[in-house]
Amino acid sequence: MPINITMPALSPTMEEGNLSKWLVKEGDTVKSGDVIAEIETDKATMEVEAVDEGVVAKIVVPAGTEGVKVNSLIAVLAADGEDVKAAASSGGDAAPAPKAEAAKTEAKAEAPKAAAAPAEKPVTDAAPAAATPAPKADGKRVFSSPLARRLAKEAGVDLAAIAGSGPHGRVVKADVEAAVAGGGAKAPAPAAAAAPAAAMAKGPSDDAVLKLFAEGSYELLPHDGMRKTIASRLTESSQTVPSYFISMDCEIDALLKLRAEINASTPMKKTDKGEVPAFKLSVNDFIIKAMALALRDVPMANASWTSTARVLHKHADVGVAVSIPDGLITPIVRKAEEKALSVISNEVKDLARRARDKKLKPEEYQGGTTSVSNLGMFGVSNFTSIINLPQASIVSIGAGVEKPVVKNGEIKVGTVMTATFAFDHRVIDGALGAELASAFKRYIESPMGMLV
Repeated sequence: MPINITMPALSPTMEEGNLSKWLVKEGDTVKSGDVIAEIETDKATMEVEAVDEGVVAKIVVPAGTEGVKVNSLIAVLAADGEDVKAAASSGGDAAPAPKAEAAKTEAKAEAPKAAAAPAEKPVTDAAPAAATPAPKADGKRVFSSPLARRLAKEAGVDLAAIAGSGPHGRVVKADVEAAVAGGGAKAPAPAAAAAPAAAMAKGPSDDAVLKLFAEGSYELLPHDGMRKTIASRLTESSQTVPSYFISMDCEIDALLKLRAEINASTPMKKTDKGEVPAFKLSVNDFIIKAMALALRDVPMANASWTSTARVLHKHADVGVAVSIPDGLITPIVRKAEEKALSVISNEVKDLARRARDKKLKPEEYQGGTTSVSNLGMFGVSNFTSIINLPQASIVSIGAGVEKPVVKNGEIKVGTVMTATFAFDHRVIDGALGAELASAFKRYIESPMGMLV
């Protein structure tokens, strides 16, 4: 019996991905554990391993295809001893195929309406292994093939009202066609009625926006998976989190002096390029450590919100905002409160490098208990950030600027850095947020405390 290979869910939130490369071709023999493809998610490019053994009978989704839905068919394997041609012709059908890279390139020259044109539809019904359940009105599940679900949706037929003739009562193409021909039950109207409201919530349509600009005065840059994810998650955060902000001015002269002393005495290590320093601390490394220690000292602020309880975290997992080409990702330093500054420094450099190469694993950028966003290197003096759910806080770091400061009744010049905290008020009340910010300031202004 043919073995269907479907688009894997490479993270808990993944809904679709880009099939960037096949590492096998039709006719190749694969074993369990062999790497067969590279899938690009919104944040990383990951390798996919074969689960079963067999011969690649058919590649359904070509390399370079974007927007492949999770669980949709991408290839068919012929099992041991099975005829390859027979397996290729009898393999299950896929969900509606997304546009390939060539179609995308052509669509860029068209109006947005052309880019939204439906992809070519498959015409065969799926094997039982490709079936996935659809919701029933009574809360139970009805099993149907992807093709049957698409046809039912187009015809406005309620799948739950159709008796399936496939294996184990599965609804297949013929069942939907029979229901349509016999005037089958129409799908409930409320879902259709809700569509305009959902569209309005997303803002004006593409056409409405483009009409504001002269034709030929712009070019369209289609959203990639990362940009869609950034837009979706930040919109969710800004619409659901009751945020408030606290700013602290921190004198960093002592930190800068300690950093210079440590870097000057850094031991050397041998590499292929000769001897290099074992580590080189940045100001951001101190900031990450200070935030982690502040959360350790104020444990009630090291929390996340759920509808039934606050999640109190046992460790400070600090996300570090990293700018990558046309995007942003926040890899996480786990248990940062327990790590030495040198370890944090090397780990952040490694995470940032792999983030720019899109080689991070989902567990390296998902979750976290807080985040640090630093724009000081661009000369920004202060700013606010949007909280990265499910976290309940984020600190925005501005540039260190020389300013007059009063010390022991005398005015002197000091280097001052502004840290602006955003807090989720559902989790961290004002006084608790101020306590955390004060703890952070103490570590920044007395950095020796981070070394013991």
